[in-house]
Amino acid sequence: MDFIIFIVAMASLIYGADFIIKESERIALHFNISHFVIGATLVAFGTSLPEMAASMMASSVNKSDMAVANVVGSVIFNITLVLGAVFILAKNMSTSRDLFAKDSAWVIVPVIIFFLMSQDGEIGRVDGILYLLVMVSYLIFLFMSSKDDLEGEIDKDLKDKFNWAKTIVLLVLGFTLTIGGANFVIDSGANIARDFGISEWIIGIFLISLGTSLPELVVSLVALKKGSAEMSIGNIIGSNVANFSMVLGAASLVAPLSVDLVANQYDMFIMLGASLTLLFIIANKLYNKAGGIFLLTILALFIQNAVA
Repeated sequence: MDFIIFIVAMASLIYGADFIIKESERIALHFNISHFVIGATLVAFGTSLPEMAASMMASSVNKSDMAVANVVGSVIFNITLVLGAVFILAKNMSTSRDLFAKDSAWVIVPVIIFFLMSQDGEIGRVDGILYLLVMVSYLIFLFMSSKDDLEGEIDKDLKDKFNWAKTIVLLVLGFTLTIGGANFVIDSGANIARDFGISEWIIGIFLISLGTSLPELVVSLVALKKGSAEMSIGNIIGSNVANFSMVLGAASLVAPLSVDLVANQYDMFIMLGASLTLLFIIANKLYNKAGGIFLLTILALFIQNAVA
């Protein structure tokens, strides 16, 4: 029964996030915001809502391992699975924005802050506030830097069909499905872990984080199909910043999170390795099959260790 609840709850998380993503994008396009900023803010935050809901719920019931593992696993899957698939499938991917000059710091700095905060074995409430301030600084940076590459394109079809009442209703529905689904995901996930003797860390870093990364995968592939490479990459960079700052920040405000860097060092190194690889890809503009193979190789190593 727990498996059925887990699957239904995951579906609720994903469908709820989908409503939020679509309506957020509709609002952004209505006001003529650039594709990269849409991907890195509204869409990224929308796709990070399942992680946020799941981690906050886990924190509220004193399941720190599950809350932290969800973030670590989501960052790994976002980079290796989502961008790996995007780069493999992309035929000719290019961006007008200089991602290395403008955005490379945001790929690695939140990871470094995570390791520094975790040295004492806990991410406390003060750490959470600092992380939320990182989120604020990221938003300020994005909207200031977007002045240089604003595309100035309004989706006329979306603008003609824009309806505030419908958008608000769908946003509320999306939040309800996302938060409600998160509650059942944590409960059923914990029960599955107990029944099979699996640690809550493995459940969080593999099952829950994979499920909550599905919105990023869907959105990035759809963006790629529409020829918006910048939205695909912006979505992942923004989602990972949000996972660290917004998700961990909010979860640690609910209750301090214990972090065991030694016991889970392999997963931590995989997360760091994936982030550094993405940095290398951005620096050399390897938005192609070569870059995709690098990322999927790291994913294979991560899965091999998780199931071993």
